[in-house]
Amino acid sequence: QVELVESGGGLVQAGGSLKLSCAASGRTFSNHAMGWFRQAPGKEREFVAAISRVISITGYADSVKGRFTISRDNAKNTMYLQLNTLKPEDTAVYYCAARSSGLAMSRRNDDYDYWGQGTQVTVSS
Repeated sequence: QVELVESGGGLVQAGGSLKLSCAASGRTFSNHAMGWFRQAPGKEREFVAAISRVISITGYADSVKGRFTISRDNAKNTMYLQLNTLKPEDTAVYYCAARSSGLAMSRRNDDYDYWGQGTQVTVSS
């Protein structure tokens, strides 16, 4: 069982930056591939970025590539998402998620078994 808690969301102007954190419980954080997803009002939850378990292979949605950076610190049981050059269309609730132990990273919602409660990111124009 993995419990995830996001933090770092807020209100920012277009062009600004935020850094989201996802703190995980348990002693096996490094065994879990992780991901960030987001859901805007009236839209389905969508993939943002993912990171592998140990050697930190990463993947990004085309809409955020070059602006967002995913990272993890296994010693601190924490994953991060640095959001730069934010746009109004980045406004959403951002969720962190973990796959079951030992599985590869994925871009699919349904492949993730553990989810945080979400943190709101609002970008004003």
